[in-house]
Order: sequence, then C-alpha cells, then structure tokens
Amino acid sequence: MKKFVLISAIGFLAASAFAAQGAPMGASVDPTPEEQKALDALKGKLEGAIVWATSRANSLHDIWIMNADGTNARALTKSNNVDWFPRIAPDGSKVLFNRSKGGWVPENDANYPEKWDLWTVGIDGTNETKLVENATWGTWRPDGKSIVFSRAGKVFTMDLASKTETLVLDGEKAFNKAGVILQEPNMSPDGKHLAITLRGSMRETGVWDLTKNAWTKSGDGCQIDWTLDGSKLYRVNPTGNGGTAAPSEILWFTAKDGKQVEKVGFFGIPKNVKLMDLPGRRSHEYFPRISPDGKWLVWGATDKGHDHDLFDYELYLWKIGEPFETATRITYNSGNDRWPDIWFGKVPVSAATSATDAATAVQSAANATASAIAGGVSEAKMDELIKAIDRLTEAVKALAPQK
Repeated sequence: MKKFVLISAIGFLAASAFAAQGAPMGASVDPTPEEQKALDALKGKLEGAIVWATSRANSLHDIWIMNADGTNARALTKSNNVDWFPRIAPDGSKVLFNRSKGGWVPENDANYPEKWDLWTVGIDGTNETKLVENATWGTWRPDGKSIVFSRAGKVFTMDLASKTETLVLDGEKAFNKAGVILQEPNMSPDGKHLAITLRGSMRETGVWDLTKNAWTKSGDGCQIDWTLDGSKLYRVNPTGNGGTAAPSEILWFTAKDGKQVEKVGFFGIPKNVKLMDLPGRRSHEYFPRISPDGKWLVWGATDKGHDHDLFDYELYLWKIGEPFETATRITYNSGNDRWPDIWFGKVPVSAATSATDAATAVQSAANATASAIAGGVSEAKMDELIKAIDRLTEAVKALAPQK
C-alpha cells in the first residue's frame, strides 16, 4: 500500500511539473521490425493528409501534418501558444484549430473560452488567420461555408462570408441545469442534430435534436461524432483493454433520426458495436476520427497516464473491418500526439515549405553521414543513415513540380 501511495505521489508531482511548463517534448522512437513492415506496406496506399497536435518540437504543442499513408511528417504551425484540435476543411485547403491566447494552457481549460481563439492555416502552412475570438472545439460544416464551435455551455455557428454568429444551443437552458458545459459539439450533416459531450454539472454523451428540442443519451465516455454521411455515431467508452487505470475503447452505432439504434447496458456491449480496442497494453484509445469515405479510422492510444495533452499518446491508422491487430502505428515519438484528423485528396505544398523541409532533411542526412564515418559504420549507424536518406528523398519529391 505504501509503495502504491508513493508511486501515485510521484506521478502526481511529475504531472504537475509538466503542467507548469507544458508537455514533454519526448524523443524519436524506432519502430520494431514488425511495425516497420506495416508502415512500409501502407506507403503509397492512401493520398491525402493527417493533421494532429504534438509536443515533439514544442512543449506547448504545434499542429503537424503528414501524408495520409503516414510518411513525410512535418510542422504546420510554429507558435508560442498551444495549438490543438485541428480539423481539415472539406476541400482540403486549410486547417481550423484552437490556439491559446498566451503561452501554456492545458486542455482541461477548454471549458474557459476566454483563454482560446479559433484560427485557420493553409494546408501548406501559410496564411495563419484568427477566425473567432473566445471559442473552442471548432469544426467545419460539409459545404465549408460555415463552422460550429463552443463557448463553455453554448454552441454557435458562424457563416464565414459574413462572420455572423448564430446561437444554436444554450446548455443551461436546454437541460435546466446550471454549470452544463458543451464540449466538442458535432452537428449532423443535415444540420438537425448535435452530438455533444456534456461536462461540468453533467457527465454523459448524447444527441440533441434541434428541431424537437429533445436529448437522447448515448452513454458515458466522451468525444461523440458522426460519420460524414450521418449514418453512424461513434465515441470513446470507458471500458475495454488498456494498461492505464482507466481503460477505454471506441464504439460506434447505427444512427436513425439522430438516435443510436444499438443499446449498451447491463448485459454488456454488443460485438458489432465495438469499433476499436487494441490488444495489448497500449490500448487507452482516444481522439477517434473516421475518414470522409468511412473506410479508415485514425486515433491515439497510450499505455500509461490519461491527460490528453501530457502523456505519450501515439497515433494509429486502421482500415475498418480488418482485424484489430492490423492497425498500423504511424507516430514514433515519446512526446504527446493527440487529436488527429484525416482527409483524402491532393494536398498542395508551397515552395517555401518544401524548401525548408528539404534543407532540414539535407542537414539531417549530412549529420548522419558524418556520424557514421566518424564512428565506423555499425549496423545502428547505417540504419540511422538510411532513415535520413529516406527523409531527404521525401523532401526532394515534394519539391518536384506537380504534374
């Protein structure tokens, strides 16, 4: 018992220290031979982009981007504030994200809109623009002409052409309860329903019918969202595998008139409702996002800790319907990786961004070569050199004229 208390105290102190200065920046981790084989098999299979928030180069978190097949990871934003919750526009032209107003602000403070603004940045990393003040949890509507976002207990839409804001839901009035917080509001494609994670004085997930002013509870957990066609709802549930104190898994449900058809109750979770629960210890699943075509799932998982913006979450990509074991881990860094989004299509890359990436890759390759020559070409150094050359190759390809 004493040992448990001591370990818990150390963990609390460590988390507190991180919170005071930001998240751990971590270090690169090599894939196992099996993981590398899975990564190689994925190369060239998907065209598009994955964006996410990471502390690997900035303890406050930047938005990074990689190809949809897990290659060519690079920074999209570089700021002195916390950038997170990126969402790619329907046409793939830009990314909407949360940015803190000043320095380190933890994700738990998403309930305080005065600490955040919503920004956009071009998919090529150019033209950062503040879009909405005092707001969080911004998402795009399917036509890309408006967004949905939250201010603590209220949900709004904004028409991007006129910048007109419209109140969609007041949580305290709707639920007749003070202190209700509406997190991550996701509007159904037809605009008739809001999937919401309730926090503050209520803790559950569900769907608010905007035409009937009625609430349908989905269950516990968080991060409830729709597939692009509105045919399914999916969310995180506090059950399943995991090496943490609080296991989790990703469930999904058939949606009919804004309500989930399958039920989760006393007798457990139906097999067809389980979307993802990784085998093994790294199975604390969070941040699920289904691709626009409904065929792929990207998410984060950790084997220890729970804090979204502090612990070592790694990103995974999986073709829905395949065995869970076929999921491919696509990030390898002991820093924090969270809130991915995925989009399919041709991603433009600016010449400036490509040139910067190429210069970085050239320097990396040169350093690896010098190290290999100076110390003798051991197997480990040769592996490092090969990886540096691979990064250089990717950067040079990005510089090539688009056909």
